[in-house]
Amino acid sequence: MSHILSIDQGTTSSRAIVFGPGLRAIASAQREFTQHYPSSGWVEHDASDLWVTVAGVAREAVEKAGLHASDIAAIGITNQRETTVLWDRRTGQPLHRAIVWQDRRTAGMCEALKAQGHEKMISARTGLLLDPYFSGTKLKWLLDTIDGARERARRGELCFGTVDSWLIWNLTGGRVHATDATNAARTLLYNIAENRWDDEICALLDIPMQVLPEVRDCADDYGVTRADLFGREIPILGVAGDQQAATVGQACFAPGMMKSTYGTGCFALLNTGAECVVSQNRLLTTIAYRLKGQTSYALEGSIFIAGAVVQWLRDGLGIIRHASETQGLAEKADRGQELVLVPAFTGLGAPYWRPDCRGAIYGLTRNSGPAELVRAALESVGFQTRDLWEAMRADWPGAAQGVLRVDGGMAVSDWTMQFLADLLGAPVDRPVVTETTALGAGYLAGLQAGLCPEPDEFARDWALDRRFDPDMAEDEREGRYRRWKKAVEATMSLAG
Repeated sequence: MSHILSIDQGTTSSRAIVFGPGLRAIASAQREFTQHYPSSGWVEHDASDLWVTVAGVAREAVEKAGLHASDIAAIGITNQRETTVLWDRRTGQPLHRAIVWQDRRTAGMCEALKAQGHEKMISARTGLLLDPYFSGTKLKWLLDTIDGARERARRGELCFGTVDSWLIWNLTGGRVHATDATNAARTLLYNIAENRWDDEICALLDIPMQVLPEVRDCADDYGVTRADLFGREIPILGVAGDQQAATVGQACFAPGMMKSTYGTGCFALLNTGAECVVSQNRLLTTIAYRLKGQTSYALEGSIFIAGAVVQWLRDGLGIIRHASETQGLAEKADRGQELVLVPAFTGLGAPYWRPDCRGAIYGLTRNSGPAELVRAALESVGFQTRDLWEAMRADWPGAAQGVLRVDGGMAVSDWTMQFLADLLGAPVDRPVVTETTALGAGYLAGLQAGLCPEPDEFARDWALDRRFDPDMAEDEREGRYRRWKKAVEATMSLAG
């Protein structure tokens, strides 16, 4: 029993990786699922798709590894955060499709709460801003919209959860309704300083607290799986939201360390240790991880569109067939053209927080073609990261270490990572293991199972694949960034 099964439930696919001794990945499986867009700015998943694909890839990965359930010591779970599920406690059936973190349907609700003067109190307690990104207003929308749901919730008949809770519920056969501190911290309902659900915020949103899951540490006992899933019960011992799991997988345990994950969106976290830093630049204060009851905090910047811009190039415009084509096209682009793409397809995230914005392209000429569009799309990820980088350095002097650790799908693109280093004017470090989200979840489960070392020792094993050093003149770097800022300002002005 020296192996860990890591479940990574993401926005567009579910994946499972089996880690062997030394957290060496030995087998994996992955399945995509359908995205639902019932209205402009609305994004939904069928919650049953999330569960079915997770169960399928988990069994497939174990089989690919040539192992049996008796070889798996523990399961770790990491998940897309903020995505909201409401289900029947007795039957386990969802009452509605899951409302995805990208969904903007509660923008008006958030604006009304701001106008009533509630944002200051909510931000002080949760570290978050009043934005439809978070789970709280999504849950309120479900309770407002589904006939009888709020009364049923008061009677204890319903369960709310982010995706981790939904998976734990199904894995354990409905025996455990729980979440971890990092996922709880993304709901808009959790007091991160006092580590408890906030009754005043729940009352403000008219959310019965009976519907909320129990909150546990990231490395903790989350029950055991149903025996019929794998042939025997397997303990679930680690849980963390995807960005916090990546922070753990990148071994960013020391205050001042920073990582940025490039998946569907881009999420940068700066470890601030025991200090719960209040941002003056519209970043989020969140929980990085909670181990043995001790909370470590982080500043976070959230970008809604990173890898999703490459999906748009492929599926929306049809100018590429595979993400791997982007690097070659970007290298061929006419450097004399200065296209700027602001990918606000579902609004602008940090540090702007403008859910009403939509995407825009500036600088088009008759000669602008696929190569120039691809380059502008990849560059948009670097520009957005620079926005977060500047805000973090302004908020906390400890951010001045000046090295960014990167991971996720886009981190494999040398061109994109070099542009990122050029634009930041700082080194960018890519680890040997770029799938750090699954690695972090596996480590947390292994830590609880006694198979993995304490964080300090784990950090010593972090291995560098390549460092990208900046190679752009300062005047060009700053000139290009000023042009980006002007494009963002124009995009926001168009939104009113």
